[in-house]
Amino acid sequence: MTAPSPAQLVARVWNLAHVLRNDGVGYGDYLEQITFLLFLKMADEMDGQPDAPQVPEEYRWDKLSELTGAALESQYRHTLEELAKEDGLLGVIFRKAQNKINDPANLKQVVGLIGRQQWMGLGFDVKGEIYEGLLQRNAEDVKGGAGQYFTPRPLIDAVVEVVNPKPGETIADPACGTGGFLLSARDYLATQYNLDPEQRRTLRESTFHGTDIVDSVVRLAAMNMFLHGIGGKSTPVERADSLAKQPSMGVDIVLANPPFGVKGTMVELDAEGNAVKQQQSYARTDFTATTSNKQLNFLQHILTLLNVGGRAAVVVPDNVLFEAGAGETIRRRLLHDCNLHTILRLPTGIFYAQGVKANVLFFDRHASGETHQTSQVWVYDLRTNLHFTLKTRQMKAADLRDFVEVYHADDRSQRQESERFKRYTLDEVLARDKVNLDIFWLKDDSLEEGSDLPAPQLLAAEIVESLEAALEEFRQVADELGEEVGESSLAVSG
Repeated sequence: MTAPSPAQLVARVWNLAHVLRNDGVGYGDYLEQITFLLFLKMADEMDGQPDAPQVPEEYRWDKLSELTGAALESQYRHTLEELAKEDGLLGVIFRKAQNKINDPANLKQVVGLIGRQQWMGLGFDVKGEIYEGLLQRNAEDVKGGAGQYFTPRPLIDAVVEVVNPKPGETIADPACGTGGFLLSARDYLATQYNLDPEQRRTLRESTFHGTDIVDSVVRLAAMNMFLHGIGGKSTPVERADSLAKQPSMGVDIVLANPPFGVKGTMVELDAEGNAVKQQQSYARTDFTATTSNKQLNFLQHILTLLNVGGRAAVVVPDNVLFEAGAGETIRRRLLHDCNLHTILRLPTGIFYAQGVKANVLFFDRHASGETHQTSQVWVYDLRTNLHFTLKTRQMKAADLRDFVEVYHADDRSQRQESERFKRYTLDEVLARDKVNLDIFWLKDDSLEEGSDLPAPQLLAAEIVESLEAALEEFRQVADELGEEVGESSLAVSG
């Protein structure tokens, strides 16, 4: 019988999610349970190999797979609880793990589904493709909020291609999500270079460094890296607040799509007992400006994280390019301490969070001096008059091909201006109000009455997605208001 393809395995594994959904198991919870069970099965298949995760004997796969009913549920629950106490990769994968499949019959069905496949017989690329397929299915569950961690793979691949990582360079993502940037860099290095054994060991053990603040996301990232042959008994991904302290080491490349928003708020009571919100910010001596804006803080963090001579590609929302105050201060530092050579204006409709207007900043870190390290900024407009949606007109690799070609990663001095690619001197940039880097020049045809509008079906799809996004935002606002009322009540009653 012909072995199933990665797409068929994804469909087979994911179809069970719909059954469990009826029993109250959300897609995100299902993906977590798949991660736990898949890891245990693969660890069992790897038994005896040097890099095999060391699962204690009493919690191995064979102790689980032979059980049914209440005994299975009890064994699985204790397995998750105990493995969460382990060090290394086990501790990261199973941190705060809980059984969300409480019906033993459903749990047995999932265990059987995982057990029927010999996973280690599949290559790294195949296993990784299957897991990334599951991550994408989960990201499409916008109502669950999973999409906030999912950057379109064509964009990731194009960014990695122009940054052009080389063997031996260290690569970090301080907001790694499920590890998309790091794994694209791994694939690039593995395919573009004929790595010798020592280089392959370096790639596996010491090239990548990922951090995220959300436990469940770190778990998915660690598993994703493991399935792609990165790490083994340990993992390059850690759960931490990247912004909390100055990094203890530098890296050669940073690739990141940091979360949008502010650090958060604290609720305190004033003298009259009223709940008062106070915005929190990070106070670090290596930061030029103090702000609660997460993207601005991540940008400052990355400036510190990069080695001199290092390079970065960072996704940021539009407000980072024009925000006054701390925003202007940080942009001036960026232009002075780094060579901000390229800005890619991204189209809307490519992220699971609707209406996001974002850009990719490409810059090289230089030693600080008296003069500006940036001499000119090239801007590529991939936004104006381009229409994408997540369902009917998804971004493809071909949509980024022109950008990759005109970028000239091998020799940026060969760049030439085109309709969508323009050069601005440092003096022109500094002369702009508040050093505004939100630069555009193309005429937006959608503002012209009767001009070349997108096809009606595309417009309809965009309207539907915008309405769905608006409804979801209203739901979130309602939830937040409910939480605030609850917090205020607790504060007063306390």
